[in-house]
Amino acid sequence: MTSVLVVEDDAHMLEMILIVLSHEGYRVRGAVNGKEALVEMESSPADLVVLDVMMPVMDGWDLCQELRLLNPELPIIMITAKHETSQKVKGFGLGADDYLVKPFDPEELVVRIKAVLRRYRITADKMVKLGSIKLDRLRGTISDGSVNWNLPLKEFELLYQLASYPGQIFMRDQLIEAVWGFDHEGDERTVDVHIKRLRERFVAYTHLFRIVTVRGLGYRLETESYD
Repeated sequence: MTSVLVVEDDAHMLEMILIVLSHEGYRVRGAVNGKEALVEMESSPADLVVLDVMMPVMDGWDLCQELRLLNPELPIIMITAKHETSQKVKGFGLGADDYLVKPFDPEELVVRIKAVLRRYRITADKMVKLGSIKLDRLRGTISDGSVNWNLPLKEFELLYQLASYPGQIFMRDQLIEAVWGFDHEGDERTVDVHIKRLRERFVAYTHLFRIVTVRGLGYRLETESYD
């Protein structure tokens, strides 16, 4: 269950947000200022923080900056009563992922939380592991800590597609569309050629994964955990 920390010094606003998010299935906690929020995060880190800008003791600006230093990957949504563009620019500059102006519909906050979490999950999903081998789609790199492979783009995309769904059978036309695009003018033998190259490159790593031919259908990638 995704945990959300809401930092808001207005007791009624805090209660309203906690109730709405709780009904949406989030595990929620509240804090009334920045320092209290930092204590909460140290004792039990949240998956996402919603914070008000204007608070006593430590305001939202300072809190956002501190949270970003502690965890560069933490999703943060700021809420404020100020409409000025300069305030939004400042918030984004300090590391906020989204910015909501009061008064707002609670449903809008829910939608924004889901959108921010979706962006972070998409980013996280760009990394696939095959035992000790890591495929990083953002950088287009493959490594196992001691060895790095620089694959041609289509070979990388083909391996990444198969590795993202271990055990799943992909027909050749599915792989063509996923890797080369639906308007690819070549034939399905292109997949066979690239599969052959991948097998040759990783012949020493069959204990971690292997690409299996499923007669009459296509290919699937099997891992040590799949076995």
